Amino acid sequence: MQKEVFVGSIVYSKAGRDKGNCYIIVRLDDKGYAFVSNGSDKPLSSPKRKNVKHLDPAGDLNETIREKLLSEKQVFDSEIKSALRQYSGK
Repeated sequence: MQKEVFVGSIVYSKAGRDKGNCYIIVRLDDKGYAFVSNGSDKPLSSPKRKNVKHLDPAGDLNETIREKLLSEKQVFDSEIKSALRQYSGK
């Protein structure tokens, strides 16, 4: 059963050449795609579009980044990198 994903969810890529990489969801669309960023090779200015079926939720949600994204406040790539730092060892 697929866990639900939300803006601000920490996820791992299950498919593609980026398999195993950790991302945070910065936007969702109504066609089943999530736009993900890791703050370095996929910055907020050009997030990667991934099918939600190809994402494995880590089960955590970063509330600080989620609130900023939903209220359209500025989020820096360095904030995303530091939020994902603890997940890079999985």
